[in-house]
Amino acid sequence: MDRVTLRGLKARGNHGVFPREREEGQTFVVDLVLGLDTAPAAAGDDLTKTVHYGVVAEEVVDVVKGEPVDLIETLAQRIADQCLKHEQVQEVEVTVHKPDAPITVPFDDVTITITRRRP
Repeated sequence: MDRVTLRGLKARGNHGVFPREREEGQTFVVDLVLGLDTAPAAAGDDLTKTVHYGVVAEEVVDVVKGEPVDLIETLAQRIADQCLKHEQVQEVEVTVHKPDAPITVPFDDVTITITRRRP
């Protein structure tokens, strides 16, 4: 399986369990690895036979900006579900970064990474 990778998609969302997170929002960063067969697209130089990563990027940003959830695990699942709506995508790895998580000790980042496959 081939891989199309998008790294560092940024969007502001109001996800989290604390009222401040829901009210003020924060920046989330998303990395994607889309698994698909790119050979048909490459053979014919045909965009319709692969995934349009620009469209996927816009959809992922819309999910992050969309309806708030408590957990980044839930957010990652929603992003994976959106990616798998694209017929060519057989598998997706989603990493959601929450660099401004409300943690009281110094840290660089909090992430969740999930992998989902088409049934």
